[in-house]
Amino acid sequence: MPCKVSKAEFAALVEKALEELPEQFANHLEEIALEILDRPTRQLLQKACVLPGNLLLGLYVGRAITRRSVHDSGVMPDVIYIFQEPIQAVCNDADGLVRQVRITVLHEIGHHFGLNEDDLERLGYR
Repeated sequence: MPCKVSKAEFAALVEKALEELPEQFANHLEEIALEILDRPTRQLLQKACVLPGNLLLGLYVGRAITRRSVHDSGVMPDVIYIFQEPIQAVCNDADGLVRQVRITVLHEIGHHFGLNEDDLERLGYR
C-alpha cells in the first residue's frame, strides 16, 4: 500500500534531501527552480518519453552545466520537478518514502551536473 503524507510533509522531505547536499554542489543550484507537483502533466510525460503505464518520479528540464556555453545566456532557468503521487506509489513505508525522495532529488540534480542514466545507476540514484 502506498505511503502517503501531506504536501507539507513531502516538501519537508525534499528540503531535507537538499540540505544534505555538500556545499560544493549546493552552490551550483541557486538558479534552478525546484517544483513539487502532485503528478506529471501529459506534456512532461511526453518530454521525458515515458510510455503509458510507467511512472515518472522526477524530471530535470534544462541544460547540464557540463554542456553550457556563452550561447546559453538569456535562456529560461533550469527546473527540477519532483512528483509526489508517483513517489508515494512506489513506497510502502515512511523509511522507504524518505529514501525514495532523496534518491529522486539526487537523481535529478545529477542530470544538472551532466550525469546520464548509467552514471546515476552506478551511484545508486536510480
